[in-house]
Amino acid sequence: MQEVISKVQVHIPYHFLPQYQAEIIKHKLNPEIYFSQYALKDMDMEKCSQTATLMRNAGLNVTFHAPFMDLRPGALDDKIRRVSVDRMKQAIELAQYFQPLRIVCHPMFDDRYYVDCDDLWLEASVKSWTELIELAKAHKTILSLENVYDKEPRLLRRLFEALDSDCVCFCLDTGHFNAFSYTPLKIWLKELGKYLGQLHIHDNMGERDEHLAVGEGTFPFIELFDSLSQGKIKPVITLEAHDQESLWKSIKNIKEAGFLESM
Repeated sequence: MQEVISKVQVHIPYHFLPQYQAEIIKHKLNPEIYFSQYALKDMDMEKCSQTATLMRNAGLNVTFHAPFMDLRPGALDDKIRRVSVDRMKQAIELAQYFQPLRIVCHPMFDDRYYVDCDDLWLEASVKSWTELIELAKAHKTILSLENVYDKEPRLLRRLFEALDSDCVCFCLDTGHFNAFSYTPLKIWLKELGKYLGQLHIHDNMGERDEHLAVGEGTFPFIELFDSLSQGKIKPVITLEAHDQESLWKSIKNIKEAGFLESM
């Protein structure tokens, strides 16, 4: 299964790295490291640097997942927006050690929360991401903005158009799409395909964000990978499994389906 493993990132919270470090290196798993607010609050910078050196010496590609709990980079209240930006900056600054290919972030639009506030949310979001993009550019990495509760792609498309930067791309999260979107996948790919630089792949039954193994739910993976192949789009791919069983099952299912043969 190494032909699949070599082409994907594997999601892992930073605080689990010491526990699974040996296994990551043994199987040559390219990590997508999630930095929670707890990890950033108590960060031992010397240990962080040592971990980065270990990953680099093992020849692994690294991506990041920035913190997202409680954060609202499109907040209309500027104090809340400012705190959100500052917390994400902490994770982006760690790029100096790990040199990640991408840093996944959550824009966090939700029309149940931001009722009739599209333009105000977009204005606040552009302020936040413009500042964060400059920091990412300084560290020679790319911010990957992920769909979460978005029911359709229109507002994210407007955000990418407004930012107009090579240091930001779209991360399509298949699980979030399947659980929350009301719009067909082909519309998402039509609207945001030109910005697509990363995938978070996991599955569910279309009702909640279960993080099932690829192929164990109802997401249309055949449609997705056929579209990517036809469009010659080759995004960074992260397996966002939340347990080892789902991870290895995803790798097995991806191999058997041949999804990555053109990647």
